[in-house]
Amino acid sequence: MADSNSGLASSQVESAVPLPLAAALLPVMTLVTLLIINVFIFTEDASYGPNQLALVVAAVVAGVIGWILKVPFERMLTGVKNSIGSALNAILILLMIGALAGTWLISGVVPAMVCYGLQILNAEYFLVASVVICAIVSMITGSSWSTIATVGVALLGIGDALGLSGGMVAGAVISGAYFGDKMSPLSDTTNLASAMAGSELFSHIRYMLWTTVPSIVITLIAFLVIGLMRETTGSTEQANELAVAISEKFYITPWLMLVPLGTLVLVACKVDAVVALFFGSVLGAIFALIFQSGISVEHDIINEVGAGGSSTLRTSVQQIAAGVFGEGSMSESIGSSAGQFQECYIAVVQAFTSKVEIASGNEDAAKLMSTKGMAGMLNTVWLIICAMCFGGVMEATGLLHRITQPLVDMAQSTWALIATTCGSCLFLNVTASDQYLAIVVPGRMFRESYENRGLAPENLSRTLEDSGTVTSVLVPWNTCGAAQATVLGITTLTYLPWCFFNLLSPLMSIFVAMIGFRILKLKKA
Repeated sequence: MADSNSGLASSQVESAVPLPLAAALLPVMTLVTLLIINVFIFTEDASYGPNQLALVVAAVVAGVIGWILKVPFERMLTGVKNSIGSALNAILILLMIGALAGTWLISGVVPAMVCYGLQILNAEYFLVASVVICAIVSMITGSSWSTIATVGVALLGIGDALGLSGGMVAGAVISGAYFGDKMSPLSDTTNLASAMAGSELFSHIRYMLWTTVPSIVITLIAFLVIGLMRETTGSTEQANELAVAISEKFYITPWLMLVPLGTLVLVACKVDAVVALFFGSVLGAIFALIFQSGISVEHDIINEVGAGGSSTLRTSVQQIAAGVFGEGSMSESIGSSAGQFQECYIAVVQAFTSKVEIASGNEDAAKLMSTKGMAGMLNTVWLIICAMCFGGVMEATGLLHRITQPLVDMAQSTWALIATTCGSCLFLNVTASDQYLAIVVPGRMFRESYENRGLAPENLSRTLEDSGTVTSVLVPWNTCGAAQATVLGITTLTYLPWCFFNLLSPLMSIFVAMIGFRILKLKKA
């Protein structure tokens, strides 16, 4: 009976007088207005609650319009459930990414990558090296933000010592960081774009190579030419100081590279991303216990992270042992072993789940040697859930279809559809001021259109990444643009002209579509 009513409501919505476009746009305009206010008032903190509330309010506005259109509440609720369900895999992967970031920090994997990367710096090739270093670190960590805030800040200081402009170095850092973020299976936006389009994660990443590789190659050539043409002065003293500061805290060895290598092998073998990331996290924890536990006083990271509370278990076990074996060295030895076990357990659990900070006298090293584990991903999960609620209500009430249909009707060819998708992503980055929304909303808007035209979902997911992910940092009032400008101390409009990769990506996506190169079609059942 409920299904019958739902079908009747759907029929009434479709057969009645067409809903005015302005009414369908009301939830979107509500959302955009609240998001713009949030960015101006809360700046880079807008994504930590205010934007989530804005999405909920916009969803309520859409629900009220749906109620006026006599759309059953059950239908809207089902739309929300389905929408959240479509992002469930991405949410699980995000939690695993947080765990992996933590264990790869305490194991020394990420610090080792930074140290080895800093060793290849050269004055003439500094800009190219900056792109490569940031790309590698970002691809391993899956986070452009953390890469820019750590390695990027250090590189900016080195570039200043070499006489390079801050905007130029920032452009190289951002280009590399967003390339790595975009191509990493650990990235939240990569997983989100894949989930929104309905494409398989690794298939999505492979398909992006056709637009991403040409963009990064052109970027590297441009920075190489700039580097060779400019005279630089100064030294890499700051880079050496950072490497020394890291080496004082961690035991750096090439053996640590087995952790990312093992994870990448699983990825290459097409093991499910959640399983591969969990394996990588566990492997990182094991290597932390092997290489960062008691190697020397300086390198005992496990003791530093897990020291809190170890005396509690040690004392309890000593008391039990004393009752069994009597007072003496035996009970003290057993208690000491219990304390060591607790230290290791606390360190591993904290790395997986919560904030870890390794103290250092070097400010850049201190920023690099910190992570938030799975807890650090909860805000992004919160944002995604709220965005899915908004998208689910918009879709269930038919408002999303009413907005997108005119755009779809104008896009008569495949390349026009892809260009329209790029434009929509850029529009939302400018107006909604959040890269997640620039992926989620167009993903929901155009998914059906791509399917109806026989286009594989990889076409949509690639376009979302080529335009939604990378252009967010180019908008001053976007949360990404505001955050990176604050972290680097360089205004958005100053580094924008040098972000060659970010500027080229959407243009390359449209160009490839125009010439009809590698446009995947849906496989016939």
